Amino acid sequence: MGNIDIYSTVAWSAGAGCHGGCGQMLHVQDGKMVKIEGDESHPFNQGRSCPRVLALTQYMYHEDRITQPMKRVGERGSGKFEPISWDDAFDYCEAEMNKIKNQNGPESIVFAQGTGRDIGGPISFLAYSYGSPNWVQLGLSGQSCYTPRLGAMKAVQGDFGVSDCSQFLEKRYDDPEWEVPEVIIVWGQHPPNGCPDAFFGHWIVDCMKRGTKIISMDPRNTWMTGRSEYHLKLRPGTDGAMALGMLNVILSEGLEDKEFCGKFVHGLSELKERAVEYPVERVAEITGVPAEDITEAARFFANAKRASIHWGVPIDMCPDGTSVAHGIICLWAITGNIDIPGGQVIARPSHEVSSYPYSTEALVDLYGEELVKTLTEKRIGADAYKMVKNFRGWAQPDMVIDQIMTGEPYPIKGAWIQTANVLGGQAARANFHYEALKKLEFVAVVDLFYNPTIMALADIVLPSSTFPEKDSFRSWWAPLSIIKKRVQVGDCKTDWEINFELAKRFNPEGTQRWGSPMEYFNERLAPSGKTFKDMEEAGGWLMPEDGPAKPYRRHERGLLRQDGEPGFNTRTGKIEVYCTAYEDWDLDPLPFYTEPPQSPVSTPELHEKYPLIMITGARSQLFFHSEHRGIPWLREKEPDPYVEIHPETAADYDVYDGEWIYLKNDLGKVKRKVMITKRVKPTEIQTLHGWWMPEQEGAEPNLFGVWDYQINQLVPGPQESQSGFGGGQYKTTLVTLEKINEGAQANG
Repeated sequence: MGNIDIYSTVAWSAGAGCHGGCGQMLHVQDGKMVKIEGDESHPFNQGRSCPRVLALTQYMYHEDRITQPMKRVGERGSGKFEPISWDDAFDYCEAEMNKIKNQNGPESIVFAQGTGRDIGGPISFLAYSYGSPNWVQLGLSGQSCYTPRLGAMKAVQGDFGVSDCSQFLEKRYDDPEWEVPEVIIVWGQHPPNGCPDAFFGHWIVDCMKRGTKIISMDPRNTWMTGRSEYHLKLRPGTDGAMALGMLNVILSEGLEDKEFCGKFVHGLSELKERAVEYPVERVAEITGVPAEDITEAARFFANAKRASIHWGVPIDMCPDGTSVAHGIICLWAITGNIDIPGGQVIARPSHEVSSYPYSTEALVDLYGEELVKTLTEKRIGADAYKMVKNFRGWAQPDMVIDQIMTGEPYPIKGAWIQTANVLGGQAARANFHYEALKKLEFVAVVDLFYNPTIMALADIVLPSSTFPEKDSFRSWWAPLSIIKKRVQVGDCKTDWEINFELAKRFNPEGTQRWGSPMEYFNERLAPSGKTFKDMEEAGGWLMPEDGPAKPYRRHERGLLRQDGEPGFNTRTGKIEVYCTAYEDWDLDPLPFYTEPPQSPVSTPELHEKYPLIMITGARSQLFFHSEHRGIPWLREKEPDPYVEIHPETAADYDVYDGEWIYLKNDLGKVKRKVMITKRVKPTEIQTLHGWWMPEQEGAEPNLFGVWDYQINQLVPGPQESQSGFGGGQYKTTLVTLEKINEGAQANG
């Protein structure tokens, strides 16, 4: 055996799942990774690792991992594939995709991604090189994850913002520029259980250790809510009313930051008029939270010198997610808690480096106005929703799946699916997606393990790599980091290598300036003044330098606007609580509340039939969405898909702890194992999403048990917001419980 060499890199899936950023130390012996542990010198995680990273050796070298290209040889759904070479695989994809392009146009293939690994760059690069505008998170109703919040922040304040936990400073909590937040509202998230985009969940706990007080907005009882100053247990989907109720308290009592509002807030008088429509008594009736608790929490937040808000996907999944986000942005704006230490920090990519063109403006910069104009004309949803047209390059996912089924206004004939277990993970109306996607003539899937989507649909499977097996870079907020390849497993290629090869084939002229992915990386890294090799020699990461990417008070120093004037990057130069961009997009320029489409209020007859509100999608430390179910160390800790049920509810339905039951509504029924707990209210249940059983038969009709356990079969759609972003009903679907008849199989 050789010596063990230790290398540093940055985690950004595949393997860990997650959205990346953690510094990790790889222990490599004879070309194989034998151990991984957190990098104590990395400012992001300071040595800490999640269970998924610690189990990475089991993930990388799992006997079921796909390590060479596989082509279907049986009928779709038969689970029969045979290995082929990479040259043959690329030739096959090129021929099949060109056939569709020649017959129906490049827009007839959709490029579908999930979340997690650094896929935005390679998949958009391939989609646009092929000529398709239809890059989409297929199945994610209303694009209801993170994008609605980002769109709202871009429209209202011109930049994105995150809770300031010193993450933009190299010395972190010891940096004299940073001040600990007095108050953080944790809204629809349980930070210790996950790491949302560019945010390490335990940073909130670090702040609590230094004195930060917490206001929890969560219908559940969690570790975080039990340590909160205020716990507002609002009814799922009523977050918009809560935001407006708090705005009412702050504005009616004159608790806003009058100096900041006078200089930097546009539309305060109009916001006051809207907030008057939401007195706390009305909001208490809507949310189920006592009026005095709403009032006290609003005052507590407004009176803090430094306060911020950390929010989760329940915001995006509210009926009008972009409006709910608008209301929450107004809370930190009118209290002056923006771009200050311990407040809501403006989040720009470190060194102004982006891994791919994120906004419409950035697309124009890279690909040219004419191409973007052509793409937008064909992009599904761009005509129906002005916000979809003008923020990001996404196609609208609900309209995409409907168009696959109808063929109007043009047919969809193929799908390139990468980092997405559509049937087993993100798709609302999961059965409908299954029926629609079976109509396609060609489906390519890039992934690491067989899953229900591959088994049901794939014509070809291309094996991708984990993060220790790839070169890439990460520029989402800070720090600017590289991911450095240290090992090779089988014949796996990185997402960049796969997509770059095909992009060169489809668009040799447009991609000729890059001879390799590394040349593309260096071009994207250019604003930092560093090459990939420079970054490696510097230790692999760089924190932002003083300027537009580094806090604080950039709005006062003219660093946020292109004209160099003080203010924010909006049309008025102010945070627009009355949003002129929304007005342009035919949306209400002020925040408002919409009742969930299924609820005791909006559908009382349905609620009588299905009296429980089902919350899905809470994060697990052990799994990332539908990944990791076959990893022994992780599955051992959470072997079954459980449903949390209050003791009173369990008694009402005569179910016992550990019993297998059905969750049921008009869309179908799904098996779950009962966990009796007071973490949920008697009127609500909670269950994890993304469940399938890799140990079961993969071929149809079983598809790894997905139809027994995929909770999204019960989630209706489409339920998108008026903006086209947000509104997926993953947190507010009505269900009931049903016992499984004796003799029925319910083994996990």
